[in-house]
Amino acid sequence: MTAPTGLLVSTDWLTARLGDPSVRVFDCTVRIAPTPDSIRFPSGSPLYAAGHIPGAAFADLTSGLNHHDEQDNWFMLPSPVDFTRAAGALGIGDGLTVVLYDQGQTMWAARLWWQLRLHGFDALVLDGGFAKWQAEGRPVSQAAATHAPATLPPRLRPELLATTADVFEATRDGGACLINAVGREQHRGTSPQHAGRPGHIPTSVNVPYDAVLDPATNAYLPPATLRELFAAQGAIPGARVITYCGGAIAASSAALALALAGVDDVAVYDGSLRQWAADPALPLVVDSP
Repeated sequence: MTAPTGLLVSTDWLTARLGDPSVRVFDCTVRIAPTPDSIRFPSGSPLYAAGHIPGAAFADLTSGLNHHDEQDNWFMLPSPVDFTRAAGALGIGDGLTVVLYDQGQTMWAARLWWQLRLHGFDALVLDGGFAKWQAEGRPVSQAAATHAPATLPPRLRPELLATTADVFEATRDGGACLINAVGREQHRGTSPQHAGRPGHIPTSVNVPYDAVLDPATNAYLPPATLRELFAAQGAIPGARVITYCGGAIAASSAALALALAGVDDVAVYDGSLRQWAADPALPLVVDSP
């Protein structure tokens, strides 16, 4: 079957291709478990076991595909060799159409989408995710599925990854539009956040993670609407744009939304606020009440 062009697939498109061996579907769900002074991210495997799209395998973003470092930073990038080996073992590789979704607001699927894109592989994201799939009464399975291993050679695209030094330079020279994808109160620094010190990186603007989605369907807003949303913040086609959030998950969804809006080669700051806020020498801005 001919693979689709673009970044998203619809629930209709996927329904028509369930069982196609060239189309490999992955549930990327991660659970979020706040604690009084922190936040944990248990595997989403129990949610996958309770129900998923038929034939979908589980891609565990908490193990292998991301690195939990000694500073308790979740979801740091592994080495290119380790990541592509882990993705290939799941069945992601050249010559295949890979569709990603999650059981939340698509940011976990977007995280794996961005990681694969960074390593030279273009996956697709199910628009609306499992929420839209279920709302439409489409089939759900509890039978675990796996895919045969595939080969995914690392083809790193370094322009899609921003470092702390890149972000710091952007705050000084204005050479990039910095977009913070956390909620509005977290951006202002007026509500608790789990990345350390409150506030946002100087010069950054706020496009909350849920502002890019249709609340009725969980699908991404139309490209024209997204273009207007981001252009109002200075992110236009041809501009250098860096996204960040607390831990580079919502930032990945923002990068996908920007790509839908025609703003290509967006870089994600993988360290995000958890890394920036951990260094007391790096400034954060707290908005006045």
